[in-house]
Amino acid sequence: MAPGEGGLGRRTSGSRWRRPPHGRGRTFLDTRFRGAYTAVRYGAPPTRKGGSIVLTTGTAGRRPMPGTTVAAGLCGAMESLTRALALEPAPIRVDVVSPGMVRTELWRELPEADREGLFVSAARSLPVGRVGEPEDVAEAYLYLMRGRFSTGSTVVVDGGTVLV
Repeated sequence: MAPGEGGLGRRTSGSRWRRPPHGRGRTFLDTRFRGAYTAVRYGAPPTRKGGSIVLTTGTAGRRPMPGTTVAAGLCGAMESLTRALALEPAPIRVDVVSPGMVRTELWRELPEADREGLFVSAARSLPVGRVGEPEDVAEAYLYLMRGRFSTGSTVVVDGGTVLV
């Protein structure tokens, strides 16, 4: 699901919700939620004792915006799923990283001018004054993989997105 497609539809003033294309939300949930569950279920057994599985969510669950209902629900569900999964394959650890806006291929469908405008606008609104780079988020994954006393945790790497 591309950015901006994570909602139940947009609400126009005084009208009912418009419906998104049927199946997109379900595909999004099946891919992200079921995919994570299945990866842990089948990936945990060959993982060494004390090893780590790190999943990915997003900040929409902590700071939903209009038009992001499905994405926000999924992000919140991923955090809950991570906590529950952390109990199943123990002592293998299961954690999740929650990135904010990061300059990645996720945004490739937007025309370049729109994409850059989005990044500039987001950077202005963030306390750190910039959008994330892949290296910023990679540090969170490394922290969770290396740390031996973390499981069921969410590490938010968002430049302050959930604060503003």
